[in-house]
Amino acid sequence: MKKTTLKDIAKHLKVSISTVSKALNDNDEISKPTTDLIKAYAKEKNYTPNFNALSLKNQRTKTIGVIIPNMLNYYFAQILKGIEKTATLNNYKVITCISNESLQKEIETIDMLSTGVVDGFILSTSKETQVSEEYTHLKSCVDKEIPLVLFDRVVDDIKCDKVITNDFKAALDAVTYLKEKGCKKIAFVSTNIELNVEKLRHQGYLAGLEQNNIKKNESLIITTHETYYKNHEKIVKPLFNNYFDALIASSESVAIASMKIAQHKNIKIPKDLSVLAFSNGILARHSNPRLTTISRHGEVIGEKAASILINKLENKLETIISETVDTDIVLRDSSK
Repeated sequence: MKKTTLKDIAKHLKVSISTVSKALNDNDEISKPTTDLIKAYAKEKNYTPNFNALSLKNQRTKTIGVIIPNMLNYYFAQILKGIEKTATLNNYKVITCISNESLQKEIETIDMLSTGVVDGFILSTSKETQVSEEYTHLKSCVDKEIPLVLFDRVVDDIKCDKVITNDFKAALDAVTYLKEKGCKKIAFVSTNIELNVEKLRHQGYLAGLEQNNIKKNESLIITTHETYYKNHEKIVKPLFNNYFDALIASSESVAIASMKIAQHKNIKIPKDLSVLAFSNGILARHSNPRLTTISRHGEVIGEKAASILINKLENKLETIISETVDTDIVLRDSSK
């Protein structure tokens, strides 16, 4: 079946194509009876806009493209919630795509959506993108003046808007908190050290040790590239060949694997061992004991990212904005 076009509607109703376009976009220049008539006929004929044609005429689609690395991550789900909420309040639609940590998928998605389908992007880079340091597709967005907001896994060399948390300070503050609670041997585990946020947490942990006059012990630090949660117990097990009274984990699954090993060894939590983890997801609320976490406020990050992008689209701003969302420690049963 032939797709109905603006030209078809205009010809049938004996009006100009410009009149049809304005009516469908609720332009005040067109009277309400004419607008209602055009909209009714367009609906009857199942008319849908040609996004490529709209782009060529420099008209906006009122649609945001969101690309996240992982659909199973609770933190990214919270960010999506914040983006959707803000977009809806501003009458924008959201197209969400998953890169599955693939650079090629990220490139293909941007290529597909940047042909007039979306007005701008909100994106967290894939693991492959960060490891390869291949950012040509992101630079291309900037060069083409397609608004881009990076969040969480940002790239310093890309001149665009960014929303992040201060992971360095969060880890440093976690060490300080544990020291104040009497902990003297604080371990650290990261299972995705290739990512910039994980590197910052590691650096923040080391700075926290130094600031609190705690001697660094390499046997209490584990940094790997192993993200598969079923392997976390095996990865953490060597830690327990040493004595430590606190653990900062880069994820909830790492923390829970550690608590499981501790319980098998009759190490009491939090009396003998305090455990903290980054993120503040569903696992933390339902683990036993319930897990103390460093909350990164994903929903707030999503709201800020969407607000920045929409403001730029609506007001054609040229200023580059970089915002940092503060973290805090959510106290539960796994720490003193």
